[in-house]
Amino acid sequence: MAETPLKRGSINIPASLLPQEEQEEDFRASPHWRVLRIQAEFIEGWNFLADIKKSVTIFGSARFPENSVWYRETRKLGEMLSNAGFSVVTGGGPGIMEAGNRGAMEGGGKGDSIGLDIQLPYEQRVNPYVEKGIGFHYFFVRKVMLAYSAQAYVYFPGGFGTIDELSELVTLVQTKKMSDKIPMILVGKDFWQPFVDWIEKTMLNQYQAISAEDLHIFQLVDSAEEAFAIIKKSPRRTEFG
Repeated sequence: MAETPLKRGSINIPASLLPQEEQEEDFRASPHWRVLRIQAEFIEGWNFLADIKKSVTIFGSARFPENSVWYRETRKLGEMLSNAGFSVVTGGGPGIMEAGNRGAMEGGGKGDSIGLDIQLPYEQRVNPYVEKGIGFHYFFVRKVMLAYSAQAYVYFPGGFGTIDELSELVTLVQTKKMSDKIPMILVGKDFWQPFVDWIEKTMLNQYQAISAEDLHIFQLVDSAEEAFAIIKKSPRRTEFG
């Protein structure tokens, strides 16, 4: 993969380790203004994504360095997707997000490298490989946008945020709010297999908290090539067109 020069600086640390924003009491703290700001973020986000017709969203840890095996696999998948005409959507930050955007940019295909970032009071925490991006004040609005209209969702190893994003989308499929034809791919058997085992042995067999068919909502693979093989056979999403 060709090396791409950095375009701008970023705070290359996980969001959980960033300095806390100090809130000033002004008119923006009122619930009435907050509702309008939330509404505006949704409108701006959907307008931004409206022209992206073929995309894959990649989730994963912000903590993985460039020499991590999962950074390299994500970068490889981003390049494969871009070359196949998919736009790659990430949270725009470091780690796995950076790797996905980097691969998409280096791929040189028809797909764009897209970052949906979180706005910070100090500087924008966007990685240098985002070609098209937008920042959000609210994490929950950003999470909705990351889940919006993608043709597939790929989960590399990550922390609480990655588990949260996986659980929410699996729940949408489980409750038939989202098509079960949309691939949800877990990449990395060493990381994900114990979690999948717990779901099956504890949630299903011991507590009957889910149904057996719920285990088929997601697929577990171990490489970028396996993930791409699933994605390229997935049906195009049209319900948001």
